Amino acid sequence: MSKSKLVQRVLSLTEDDLQALCEAADAAILDGGGFGWVQPQGRQVLERYFKGLLLVPERMLFVVRLKGEIVGCAQLVRAPRNNECQAMCITLMHLFVAPYARNRGLGSALLHEVENAARSMGFRVMNMDVPDTQTAAINLFQKAGFQHWGTHPHFARMGDQTVSGLFFTKLLDTVRSAPVEPSFSPQVETPDMIASSPASSRPLTLYPAIDLKDGACVRLRRGEMDDATVYSDDPAAQARAWCDAGFKWLHAVDLNGAFAGQSANAPAVQAILNAATVPMQLGGGLRDMKAISSWLEAGVTRVILGSVAVKNPALVKEACRAFPGRIVAGIDARSGHVATEGWAEVSDMQATELALRMQEAGVASIIFTEISRDGMLDGLDIEQTVTLANTVSVPVIASGGVGNLEHLAALRKAADDAPGIEGVIVGRALYDGRVSPAEALKVLA
Repeated sequence: MSKSKLVQRVLSLTEDDLQALCEAADAAILDGGGFGWVQPQGRQVLERYFKGLLLVPERMLFVVRLKGEIVGCAQLVRAPRNNECQAMCITLMHLFVAPYARNRGLGSALLHEVENAARSMGFRVMNMDVPDTQTAAINLFQKAGFQHWGTHPHFARMGDQTVSGLFFTKLLDTVRSAPVEPSFSPQVETPDMIASSPASSRPLTLYPAIDLKDGACVRLRRGEMDDATVYSDDPAAQARAWCDAGFKWLHAVDLNGAFAGQSANAPAVQAILNAATVPMQLGGGLRDMKAISSWLEAGVTRVILGSVAVKNPALVKEACRAFPGRIVAGIDARSGHVATEGWAEVSDMQATELALRMQEAGVASIIFTEISRDGMLDGLDIEQTVTLANTVSVPVIASGGVGNLEHLAALRKAADDAPGIEGVIVGRALYDGRVSPAEALKVLA
């Protein structure tokens, strides 16, 4: 199994997955660690626990699989919404791999993917604690660069025994850590792979675009609603296809909503959420806190604020405080000037000026699109993207114009000099088959 399918963030669990997860959790508890329980809890209790966990917006559940079956998991927990001081901090909890699936590198793979997910959402500090009896876990965290900063002498009680607890922390830079391959699935490098791979070890994230118009997946040319090509009338099926292709994120935009100023493709977005097995970011028509909070509570990982960033920056700041790490600014420009209202209006504001304002507001990342190139397949505006990435300290996602692998390779090379570039959104080139998912992921990794 490829690493992209080995570790996943889950928003829902099938009956088979739930059973496998409960069995793994019970085995971990019996082995001396997991969820704070001393004795195995059985299917009924653990089923209620995991189903309830998926309903809590502040918690994210990641699972790791062996031969397709869940054998371990981890949780990321955000600080309460009113805790502005810890907005960029996230807590890692309950990371475990069942005893029958250990010594295969699964714990390392799970930890690396959880760290990268936290980075992608804009978090900068990861905290965690572990009983001192779990030596294997302590070794794992220390090897991953976690710093032991304190010890609680009376951390927990195991029967008549008092157990100490160790506290760890790690600073998360904006660079995604290199992927960890499981020991049972080594990657063999062929000469052509070595020749085509970039010198930098920092991978970029590829976000496949799902643009929604009248319930269908479309792609526009230069943002013109009258110049749309329909690629699929089943957004859920398209989402599953991108997940199966190995993409770690989905990028969805409600085009009708962007023009109307309110969500207009809600059934299609919900269908995507139900089908997806990876995180999704959503933009288009999100102009108030009610719309923002409703989609985040529905399962969207990050929301993208575009026009409102120009017209109502106070709302962006309010949203960033309420949902730290989950707000993305979408900056769309024509020749460097910010466009709004579904790209129908162009303002006098420079893209770099708006980017600095959004950084100050606390956004997790910025998506930059040069509208004149969007859907044209002529290549990204590398120069503007690099300038923007070197102007701000938050991650920048490039968008607009990818037509072939050379365009991705050019961004990959540019990212070596502009480490703020985190990823790229690709649409028409994927749908037309000009870029294959496997080749694109290889170039960016």
